[in-house]
Amino acid sequence: MKKQYLESGKIVGTHGIKGEVRIDPWCDSPRFLSEFTTLYLDSNGETSIEVKSRPHKNITLAKIKGVDSIEQAERLRGKIVYINRDEIELAEGVNFVQDLIGLDVIDADNRKNYGKISDVLRTGANDVYEITGADGKKYLAPVISEVFPERNVDGGYVLIRPMKGIFDDED
Repeated sequence: MKKQYLESGKIVGTHGIKGEVRIDPWCDSPRFLSEFTTLYLDSNGETSIEVKSRPHKNITLAKIKGVDSIEQAERLRGKIVYINRDEIELAEGVNFVQDLIGLDVIDADNRKNYGKISDVLRTGANDVYEITGADGKKYLAPVISEVFPERNVDGGYVLIRPMKGIFDDED
């Protein structure tokens, strides 16, 4: 089941003396996180905060409504911030990493189950899925259409046509 509220960063410190916080973004970029005017401090959306944010280098600086001193901001250090899935419109074929984690990796031709996606690594050219087999062994596979012809998040699986060397040791 897809989570409604998605982990999107962590408050890692304060900025200045007027209550701004520094957020380490766990989403695409500091700019992406800066587009939100409401963030949440819990995974069920019960505690919302109004923010005015801006990207700054590799972090997001946020001024939270009602937090006006460094002391108030310091109390938020270590808190995870969440975004509401309904406030985001993704392009066709784009998925949240959190929705991919745990999907079964099934062979497109013989239906063999290779394991589950355990992480998504960003390498620059293309993402890489880390797949953890039932035996705990980890494998890496490039996220390209030739290797992963189908993703079905709602169905709980991705189909794979493994390249040589992903699951077998090449001599």
